[in-house]
Amino acid sequence: MICALIIGRHGSAGFPGKNLHPVLGRPLAAYQLIAARDASAVDRTFLSTDWPALGAVAVRYGATVIARPPHLANATALGEQAFVHGCEVIRDALARDGASLDLLVLLFANAATVTAATIDMAVAVMNARPDLDSAVTVSCYNMWSPLRARRIGADGLLQPFAPFEAFGDPATLTCDRDSQGEVWFADMGLSVVRPHCLERLEDGVLPQRWMGRRIHPIKQWGGLDVDYDWQIPLVEYWLRAHGVDAATEDAYEWSHI
Repeated sequence: MICALIIGRHGSAGFPGKNLHPVLGRPLAAYQLIAARDASAVDRTFLSTDWPALGAVAVRYGATVIARPPHLANATALGEQAFVHGCEVIRDALARDGASLDLLVLLFANAATVTAATIDMAVAVMNARPDLDSAVTVSCYNMWSPLRARRIGADGLLQPFAPFEAFGDPATLTCDRDSQGEVWFADMGLSVVRPHCLERLEDGVLPQRWMGRRIHPIKQWGGLDVDYDWQIPLVEYWLRAHGVDAATEDAYEWSHI
């Protein structure tokens, strides 16, 4: 079977309550739930959380709630650990029904830049390419090329984040944002992975080890996960550009979850 697993916890220092923040009249996490529900390739959807209110939204959209343990729901817990736990729960649940887990569609409750069509596309790639560990959405952000990255040094001044020699001959480098070619970032919209990526997490490549090593890019634009409130208009722009209309649900109902 192919299952979707969405993770989202309650606490957020940078943007409290972000997973249920209203976006075009729906909670932010609703869009991932809708995408998984409407994807023809997804058989079942699960949401792992420690937040009853987020769990209630998941149930409304037909998902099964996984209770996220406290040690995986604090500020130091990594998302990859929650994915591993969720995978174990799903695998055991399927085994009780005599089924097995073929692929996992991994989603974040704060990353709404995903559609059902994109999920189906990524699953199709994985089915056609058994040599792949994963297929993930990526967005091109040349303006954030590593060449442009800086750190604040001990003297309080800006320094290159990485030595310029890492990008070639410093004498030939320019300030053109396209000088390094296209710079693609895994935008956290979607990762379709084989279960072994989570069963042997240590074999994966940093920083998102759940993607394994042979990672196929699913190109899109503007993908992002929300960490701050100023990103909400960007998500709304992306959703409208992908044909999503404002919700007809009662806004009062969502505000009182």
